[in-house]
Amino acid sequence: MRILVVEDDPRLQALIARGLREESYAVDTVENGHEAITQAAVNSYDAIVLDVMLPGLDGLQVVQRLRERRIHTPVLMLTARDTVADRIAGLDAGADDYLVKPFDFGELLARLRALLRRPEAVQPMRVQVADLEIDMQAHSVHRSGVALTLTAKEYALLELLARHAGHVVSRADIVAHVWDDNHDPFSNAVEVYVNRLRGKIDREPFTPLLHTRRGAGYILTDTPPV
Repeated sequence: MRILVVEDDPRLQALIARGLREESYAVDTVENGHEAITQAAVNSYDAIVLDVMLPGLDGLQVVQRLRERRIHTPVLMLTARDTVADRIAGLDAGADDYLVKPFDFGELLARLRALLRRPEAVQPMRVQVADLEIDMQAHSVHRSGVALTLTAKEYALLELLARHAGHVVSRADIVAHVWDDNHDPFSNAVEVYVNRLRGKIDREPFTPLLHTRRGAGYILTDTPPV
């Protein structure tokens, strides 16, 4: 999952970004509203964490312009303003949720998880493919009841594939949702991480579940590709 953090306070921005990366999210950061609109227009984000008090365009103006451009990425607004009128203004502007500063990081994570379950249809927090189980709230993975240890990037890749189990996920979609702006598009990082992940979830004696569809992408399925 790829998140855009829009926060002009360098310390808070760094804290949020570091915490999200530790939870296996890919994170891009910007400091003002104009950059936020540009980034949201060119990248496919799963959610945006948006401060209200920004230089230039404020958070309310940013979310209004995003919605005007038909960018419907879920937005979690952060603000020190805690009156009912302020919360109403944020939601009416097009935000999906509202979190008052100072906040507990655990609550921010919980609200993000709730937003990420909303698009298209409510998504389950636990996915099972054959004997592979992925708990997306606990960030735990088991195969035949045995706990598997994955790195943050390996887990993020597996979660994306699990959310689309049975369907091919292209390399471009993987880059868009698992890596941030620092990713070198000419590197073989996707292939490297797919191989590392396959070595953990498909090691013997397990039946292979992660398959390559040459020229199309990768698919997590218990049905062998034809």
